[in-house]
Amino acid sequence: MLTTPVIFERYQQIRSRTPRASTAVAIQDIESLLDIADQVDAFVFDAFGVLNVGNTLIAGADRRLLGLRERGCQIRILTNAASYDHAGAVEKFRRLGLSVEGTEIVTSRQAALAALSSINWGVIAAPEDALGDVTVPWTRLGDQPDQFDAVEGFLFLSSTGWTEERQRQLVESLVASPRPVVIANPDLVAPRDDGFSLEPGHYGHLLVDQGIESVQFFGKPFPDVYDIVEASLPGTAPEKIVMCGDTLHTDIVGAAARDWRTVLVTQDGLFAGHETRFFCEESGLYPDWRLARI
Repeated sequence: MLTTPVIFERYQQIRSRTPRASTAVAIQDIESLLDIADQVDAFVFDAFGVLNVGNTLIAGADRRLLGLRERGCQIRILTNAASYDHAGAVEKFRRLGLSVEGTEIVTSRQAALAALSSINWGVIAAPEDALGDVTVPWTRLGDQPDQFDAVEGFLFLSSTGWTEERQRQLVESLVASPRPVVIANPDLVAPRDDGFSLEPGHYGHLLVDQGIESVQFFGKPFPDVYDIVEASLPGTAPEKIVMCGDTLHTDIVGAAARDWRTVLVTQDGLFAGHETRFFCEESGLYPDWRLARI
């Protein structure tokens, strides 16, 4: 069963595969992001657990973003959701009721696609994903073993419909013929309305566990997405950028590795219903600030 302690322990197990960062031990509790807005030029938001849970907007998130804009802060959304293209991400957030521009949204999918070479990629994607933004040769993978052996690399965009049998076929194919594997969502899980879903990062790290050395991860906490965000904020000092997220091992450590400041949001995401200080002490990862909701 997927529980917060189980998920946390798995993140601890794969810690050596993620960027290193040092964080101050002190945590300051705040009531609202407005409490620190005068210290910040740009707020960067994780989506799941911070702005929304599943397809439900977290109460007040839309008003908070508007309030921060009124205070002169720039807004970015940095999401590891890779199941839809950039236009789909913009549509999703607008459907949730958030006033955002396309230039304010950065996705792990963007970073992963930008890194692809022009080989024939076997794509693991949601059935409804038209893959219109994948500009290199690709083959959509299903249950046919010969497809796994025929492609020159693997692009993992979504775990929708992914099964243990397909994972087994992928492992066997990679053992027989090593090829690059690009994981476009390094999250192990995502909070949903009814619990946690397993995400591509879960399956990517299983590959690494089994000795597959050609796995690359794109998205928080890995560097490429932070490069994109910083490029969209020219002239903004790292210490004036604040990442707001619900996980220590993706949101907090990835931002801290860039010398951004960090806010851990506790009520609706990975640590919902738990005292977060225990997990901070166990991991040695501490946010600058902590609050229940943004």
